[in-house]
Amino acid sequence: MDLVRLADPDLALAPLKGLVVLDEIQRLPDLFPLLRVLADRRPIRTRFLILGSASPEMLRQGNETLAGRIAFQTLDGLSLEEVGTKNHSKRWLRGGFPRSYLAPSNSKSDDWRQDFISTFLERDLPQLGIRVSSTTLRRFWTMLAHDHGQIWNASQFAQNFGVNHTTIRHYLDILTSSLVVRQLQPWHENIKKRQVKAPKIYLADSGLLHTLLGIANKTELDSHPNLGASWEGFVLSQVTGLLGLRPHECFFWRAHTGAELDLMVVRGRRRWGFEIKRTSAPTITPSMRTALADLKLQRLFVIHAGEHSFDMARKIRAIALPHLLDELKPW
Repeated sequence: MDLVRLADPDLALAPLKGLVVLDEIQRLPDLFPLLRVLADRRPIRTRFLILGSASPEMLRQGNETLAGRIAFQTLDGLSLEEVGTKNHSKRWLRGGFPRSYLAPSNSKSDDWRQDFISTFLERDLPQLGIRVSSTTLRRFWTMLAHDHGQIWNASQFAQNFGVNHTTIRHYLDILTSSLVVRQLQPWHENIKKRQVKAPKIYLADSGLLHTLLGIANKTELDSHPNLGASWEGFVLSQVTGLLGLRPHECFFWRAHTGAELDLMVVRGRRRWGFEIKRTSAPTITPSMRTALADLKLQRLFVIHAGEHSFDMARKIRAIALPHLLDELKPW
């Protein structure tokens, strides 16, 4: 349905039955009060599938006027289930956007991502009411790419930008709420160790990460200083997607003693830990044993880049990425 027909939304939407798809809903936030009325009709004649960027305005409108009537679903890029684990290197390099992944060459894929970044910053964010310049946000986004997989350090970023903590946090919130950055929150509880309490920052799409880092092909990726961090973020996103986890069920853990865990997932009484290693021969580390004991994990999985999966010790299993779909099932 085009914008002209929605000039009188009640006239356009009220008679419709079945499934109605509304795309780019963030451009018409005034539709939400009407959708509430239409959703409350009995018997239910119409269901609305609302598509668009998860802008703060969209979420606010949805929460205020459609509470109890709306369910949010975040759509990630192509998963290993969709492209096959044999294509994991291509998916890692190019990211999950279909046009990027399906491009005829790595250079064409990178060109598409360059155009996406420019369009996102120069057109999409301003349409969402963001008033920060595209140049500033691109610089900030690029800095985040170089810190991908690291613990958020607001003071460092604020100093580099010459702004206060509130402003730099605003930049982070913009990119997080528009789904191009993810924050992995720290797990902390009452154990006899000082624990890190700032989030880890990841770029949501590995392809966009590589473009912002100037990585155009697998050779450049294999020799890049951020290779391990890129691999960690890619595998982490595949694990959380495969298990069907929500953000509030996912954490990392790090103690000031140096012990750490890349991913801890908590649902009810179930606690699983994940370590992600860019190696073909993973070994058990003291940090793993500490995390297993202190966090009371039922299982600890080491996801690695090799070809074989095997039990490393009681409660610890190594999983080769090509076997991920066979080893892990949705919760």
